[in-house]
Amino acid sequence: MSNLFDGKVVIVTGAGGSIGRAAALGFAAEGGRVTVADINADAAAETVELIRKAGGQAMMCAGDLSLAKDVSSLVDATIKQFGQLDCAFNNAGITHPEDGEWNETVFRKIIDVNLTSQMLCIKYEIPHMLARGCGSIVNMSSTMGIISQGDPAVTGYSTSKHAIIGLTRSAALQYAKHNIRVNALCPGVTRTPMLDAVAASSEVMRERLKNYAPLRGIAEPEEIAEAAIWLCSDKSSFVTGHALVADGGFTIQ
Repeated sequence: MSNLFDGKVVIVTGAGGSIGRAAALGFAAEGGRVTVADINADAAAETVELIRKAGGQAMMCAGDLSLAKDVSSLVDATIKQFGQLDCAFNNAGITHPEDGEWNETVFRKIIDVNLTSQMLCIKYEIPHMLARGCGSIVNMSSTMGIISQGDPAVTGYSTSKHAIIGLTRSAALQYAKHNIRVNALCPGVTRTPMLDAVAASSEVMRERLKNYAPLRGIAEPEEIAEAAIWLCSDKSSFVTGHALVADGGFTIQ
């Protein structure tokens, strides 16, 4: 390891599993002290235990990040435990089986969890980065946030992911003069429990996913996590306001 985050403190939301867990483990392996945040307390605790077993430092914080009070508590707990905040990977997000059916309740839920939570995270993370005179934030978007046609089957999800890129660019411009970078990450289809459930639904879907991207079909969570880690690190010191695509070539077909 190169100790990219030695002496630094990182918040990872949605870190109870999949990409978020892989990222939390990666930040810790690079010397970072990590706050593992997830709405599922048991899953967050498992990630913390994995980090500690590997010799890293971590704490957990469970809460609903679509609520300002829970985001505020998350950041406050991080400062209380570690004394500072240098980086954040705002990764938490959801899909919903009724997305695309123009259900107002479902749409609002997706927007709250995927988009409002990221606005709140930025709001509460930024003051502590301003105090340190630098910082790096990565917001999780998706290839569904950059393809022009969207997807009628995931109306709310696609909308939220497009909006995250706009939010990212606005924050990047606002805080660039303070040496705080804000970028977005746009992964393609990645192996997650949610994806496994979709693949199990039909042979047609399995074949579609298998051939999803020209490079190698489906990404592993660790591959996407590495992109987030790079964006948060000083290795990307002149990158801000960027939506980094990690999709195996899907969007260039």
